[in-house]
Parts: sequence; C-alpha cells; structure tokens
Amino acid sequence: MVEQGGELAKAVVVLAAGVVAVPLFKRLGLGSVLGYLAAGLAVGPFGLGFFSEAQTILHIAELGVVMFLFVIGLEMQPSRLWNLRRQIFGLGVAQVAVCGALLTAAGVAVGFDTPVAFVAAMGFVLSSTAIVMQMLDERGDTSTPRGQRIVSVLLLEDLAIVPLLAAVALLAPQVPGAETGSRWVQVGVGLVAIVGLVAVSRFLLNPFFRVLSRARAREVMTAAALLVVLGAALAMQWGGLSMAMGAFAAGVMLSESTFRHQLEADIEPFRGILLGLFFMGVGMSLDLRLVAADWPLLLAAVVATMLIKGAGIFLVARLTRAHGAEALERAVLMAQGGEFAFVLYSAGATAGLIAAPTHALLTAAVILSMGLTPLAAFALRRWQRNAPIVPDMHDVQAAADIPGSGHGAAGGVLIIGFGRFGQIASQALLARGIPVTIIERDTDQIRNAAKFGFHAFYGDGTRMDVLRAAGAGHARAILVCTDDRAATTLIVEEAKKTFPLIPLLARAYDRQHAIDLVRHGVDFQLRETFESALLFSNAALRQVGVPERDIEEIAEDIRRRDLERLQLQMAGGIAQGRDLLHGNRWTATPLTKPKRTGQALNDEAAAAIGAAGDGPAAVQSSN
Repeated sequence: MVEQGGELAKAVVVLAAGVVAVPLFKRLGLGSVLGYLAAGLAVGPFGLGFFSEAQTILHIAELGVVMFLFVIGLEMQPSRLWNLRRQIFGLGVAQVAVCGALLTAAGVAVGFDTPVAFVAAMGFVLSSTAIVMQMLDERGDTSTPRGQRIVSVLLLEDLAIVPLLAAVALLAPQVPGAETGSRWVQVGVGLVAIVGLVAVSRFLLNPFFRVLSRARAREVMTAAALLVVLGAALAMQWGGLSMAMGAFAAGVMLSESTFRHQLEADIEPFRGILLGLFFMGVGMSLDLRLVAADWPLLLAAVVATMLIKGAGIFLVARLTRAHGAEALERAVLMAQGGEFAFVLYSAGATAGLIAAPTHALLTAAVILSMGLTPLAAFALRRWQRNAPIVPDMHDVQAAADIPGSGHGAAGGVLIIGFGRFGQIASQALLARGIPVTIIERDTDQIRNAAKFGFHAFYGDGTRMDVLRAAGAGHARAILVCTDDRAATTLIVEEAKKTFPLIPLLARAYDRQHAIDLVRHGVDFQLRETFESALLFSNAALRQVGVPERDIEEIAEDIRRRDLERLQLQMAGGIAQGRDLLHGNRWTATPLTKPKRTGQALNDEAAAAIGAAGDGPAAVQSSN
C-alpha cells in the first residue's frame, strides 16, 4: 500500500509514527528521543516493513544533526568559547583520553586488533550530542553551570572527529599502488576547507544578510539561513571532514552577528523536524535479526561498554572536583555512543580497517546504547527524586565563570524597535546600569546602535520565535517601541500570550490605538505625542506669562481628565459618549473647557461652527 502511494504515503507514515510515539513516551516520562527511536523501529525494515532502506532516510536525516550543531554554534560566541577553554580543552580532553584508553584496552582484551579496538573505542567515546542536548533542553539544564560543563565536553568530542578521521586514514592498510602522500593531501584539503569556511563566515556573511534584509522578504531570509547551513556542511564534506563540524563553525562565526536570533528562529522548525527524523532513522537501522541471533551477548557487551565509559566519565568528573551527584548524572547522560560513531565506523569500513560483520555489530551496539540512555536517565531521576541534588560552592563559582549563560535579554530589558522613540526610551535604563538588548529590522539603525555599544540584533519583532531566541522569556521587561501601529498591536497580543509573566510596555499611535493595547493586556502604554505635546503647550504658557505653579496645575488636570476619558471609553466602548461623535468618526474635543465661546472671524468659520451644532465643546480629541 505504501509503495502504491509513493513518497507521499511514506511521509504520512513517518509523521504518523512520530506523532503517536513521541507524546506517548513523553507522557510515560521516557522523553522524546526514545519515542522517535521506537517509532523508527516500528515502521522500519525490521518492524512493520514500511521502509526497506533505512540508510537512505538516515543520510537525509543527518541534516537535522547538521542544523542542530549550527544552532549550538550560534550560542557559542568566540569570547564565550575562550572563557570555556579550560572546560573544553581540559575537562573534554581528559574525558576523551581516559574513556578512550579504557575502552581500547577492553577491546584488545576481547580479541580485537589494536587499530580496530582503537577505532571502535573512540567511536563509542563520542557521545550523542543530539540525545544529550535534547535531554538537557527538555530538563531546562542547558544554560546551567552543570549543563555548560556537559556542553563543553560535547563540543570537544565534536571537534575530535576531525583528527579521528585523519587517524583512520593513517591506520588503514595501504592499498597497493596508492600514492604515499595522498593521505596527507586529504588532511591538507580539510585544513584549507576549514580556513576558507572561517574566512567566508567572518567577512562575507554579514554583508550578505544585510543586503537580503533590505528586501524585507521573510522567505528569502529563511532560504538564506538554510543556504548558509547546507553550504557550510557541503564545503566541509568536500574537504573530507564532518558536515556537522562545518555547520558548527559557521554558527560560531555568526554568533556575534546582528542576524543571530533571526537565523536561529528561521532554522528552528527545520532542525526539530529533521532531528526527529534522524532519531527515527537510527531506530530503523537497528538490525533486529542481528540482535536476536545472540541478543544476550550483544546486550551484555553494550551494558559493559556503557559501564566502562560511565566509570571513566565519573572518575574524570570527581578528579575535576565535581559533586558526586553531578558526576553520576554526567556518567549516565553521556555513557552512550553517538551519531559520529556511524561516521567513524563507516570511514573505517570504507578504508578496509573494519570488516563488514564487525561494522554491523558496532553500529548495532551504538544504536542500543542510544536507546538505553533515556531509560537510564529516567531511572536516575526516579532514584534521585527523594534526594534532590544540592549544588556545592564549585557549582556556584562556575556559574559566575560562564559568561552569556543566558540568552540575549535574559536578566535585562528587551526593546523592540530602535527608532527615535526607542533610542530615547533606552537612555534611562542605561543610566541605571540595566542591560538593554534591541531587536530591529532596519540595518542602518542596527549599525548606529552598534556604534554606541548596544547589543542590537536583526529580527522581526512580530515573531515570537525571534523574541524567544533573544531571551524575551527571561527578560525583566519588554518595551515595544515600533512605529507601525499594526505591528505593535500584533506584538503586544502575541507577547502577552507567549510571555504572560513578563512586564510589557508599548508605544501607542493615538487614542484608539491606546485603547486597543489596553484591551490586549499591555501593562503600560503611552501615546507617542501626548507628553511631548503637553510639554510643548507648557512652554507656550510660559512664553505668554502664565505662572509656573498654574502651569503645573493645568498639566496635572489635563493628565487626570485624559485618563478619566480613556477609562470611560474602555468601559463603554464605541457606544459610550456617542453624543461626542460626528457619525462613527473620531473627532477632536478640548481636554479643558474653554473660558469663552468660540468666535467666527469669517463666513467660512461661521458656517463650520453652525454645522457643528453644539459648538467646539462637543468635539472629541483623537490625539
């Protein structure tokens, strides 16, 4: 039936399996990763048989891992990576070295040749970035000091794939007639690809996105974001390296770009779907016949390998002064093999270093370990439920050492729109020392803001995914300073639904707009010309000789009357005060009653006063 329906039927099967399995597994507390793996196993060639070529789906779904690492790269500014250098190149190298040595020794002990044992061990050492980051994200631990230490190790492991692939090329048996220097040529090509990618990302991408942003076409920016990710991945693949590393490098280079949050929001939907498809592809790839042939031995080998790796992780964590509970958690979360193991094992098999049966067994072992990790994490959470983890002073100190652990406006104020109004509104916040993050669509305004040291980012403020990427969910307040009436209303309406606990202040265009904003739940609104016009009239009173005390009383009275009228209009709506309207149109009325009746100075004015009926006192203001 699926074959008759073609590709559309296959897409429906994949989506249906994910939609059914993931909510079910999350409801059981097992997480979405295990749900995707189970869904893939169910519809794959060793399950219900809807798909016969799991590797084809897995190759396509690897783009999910590529985009995932691009998003991670966007969060890793070079300055932040530099501050994490001790954890990345200290803790990360120590964990890879210790676990690699233990697993290599275990492989030699069970009869593998040393080169094969080394490649098999190092493939298992590279934990699954996708699984670990997904579990950290679901638990809200990604930005915590504990989570950042895990992320640092994962980054080092992702970086390690480059020298490991070179090592596979060097350890592979020499093919008769092959040039001796060909392996080093491949390494040189890889280095050239890295340097070229860094140069393009550093010097060309920002001007490229600046030109595209002027078109104000959302689909073009989305296409450009995909072009950057896939182009970087392709460049690294042509250089004989990992596609994921290319995407990560491009993300790091763009992490301090003004377009960072917009890029993250554009990539996010594709990343989530393709990453889920990757996990389903992994589930489809599990050869149940191979597992069933000698499942007790294979399962025991997987568990033993995970225990050895977990012991190495725990040992390194304790030697680096991690709390015991944190060390255990790190060991459980990172004990599995990862997606880069497939890349490394495939390279070893292609180079003739790993035999086909061994390749199949190693791949099955990694997949089983990925499936066991969510179960182990679930068991750990249940065990720790009555013994919550208490952070020690080392954990607290680490929080202070990790810059930018929040996202964008976290802990500060987010200003949407940085025109004349937004620039003035930011001054009082900056004078008080409150961090300000700006979302703006005008690249000229972004460049001007950067000259004065503002953290300004390109983005569409009406999109809640952009605001979420900018840290709106953790901001102390959101200020909507856009000059577009419809956009301001939309931002207020959506932001109140998405971030209901964050104070929301908005710039109103006129009285009707102010009423609309109040009805949408804005915490504070101000008509953009009200206070300036009032101050202007106060200056006029001074010029004509009115005492300062009277000027203050008049201004206060105008504010009070204006607020009362606004409240009456809010309570009664358009029907309230109908006698003040000409038809259904807003018309002007003075805020204070005139001292004398208006006098016509010509025939046209007399005709206008007569048409008004009740005179100027009946006119309603629209300011």
